[in-house]
Amino acid sequence: MGWTLTRRATASAALAGAIALVSTVLPAAYAGTRTGGARPVATAATAAATPPSTPAPLPPRLPRDFHGKGTWVVRDLGVTVPFTWNGRDGDSQMIAGGPQYPIWFTNLIYHGTLYTLTYKWPGLTEHPCSQIPGFDLDQLNQALQGARFVGREILQQNPNRYVNHWRVGAVLPKLPPGKFLRFPLALGDIYVDQNDRSTFWQVLQFGIQNLYDPELDEWLVMDTFEHKPGTVTLPQSCAPPPA
Repeated sequence: MGWTLTRRATASAALAGAIALVSTVLPAAYAGTRTGGARPVATAATAAATPPSTPAPLPPRLPRDFHGKGTWVVRDLGVTVPFTWNGRDGDSQMIAGGPQYPIWFTNLIYHGTLYTLTYKWPGLTEHPCSQIPGFDLDQLNQALQGARFVGREILQQNPNRYVNHWRVGAVLPKLPPGKFLRFPLALGDIYVDQNDRSTFWQVLQFGIQNLYDPELDEWLVMDTFEHKPGTVTLPQSCAPPPA
């Protein structure tokens, strides 16, 4: 599934360069449970090792139209909040939490620009809407083309999800193999349905795109993901001033 100098703005910029869901998926990225004791994030407990001779499946590809619901999990804060993720005609929007929850933010890809607006986060006093122009669904999917296949796994949920696990990340500076100083800026673990690479069930975001979080990691876990147009709304504070 992102996915300026504030946490999610920097996050969005890093996510745009990393997975470029978003994050996250990306730029980075957003119903069900309550705050407080976060439900255990579904982990790949039954990683069916893929024989080296088995060709890797096609990489993840976020569709133009979809809608889904689930939870956004920040485990070190003990927070789990409702999450929605919608796509319509190539635009997409994540919304995590709401005014009654300890965290609340939205990430959008809208008309070729990546937007991030954090309404609430512990310790946050600034609430600007960051805008990163020149980023759209095609660029996101192009970035996902470079994801590395980890393996075929089962996420122990209700029901169990049979998924392909992919990893995408950004490391700077770009240098050849060898003894060089390099820094991992962002990492995403993406779990898509084994029968449909455009159905996203879970995403882990780790790195600078999670700068507000002390442990730099956040999860989105989907309960539903349908291939029907959702609702995408640009917040008024993100819209350009009238001419």
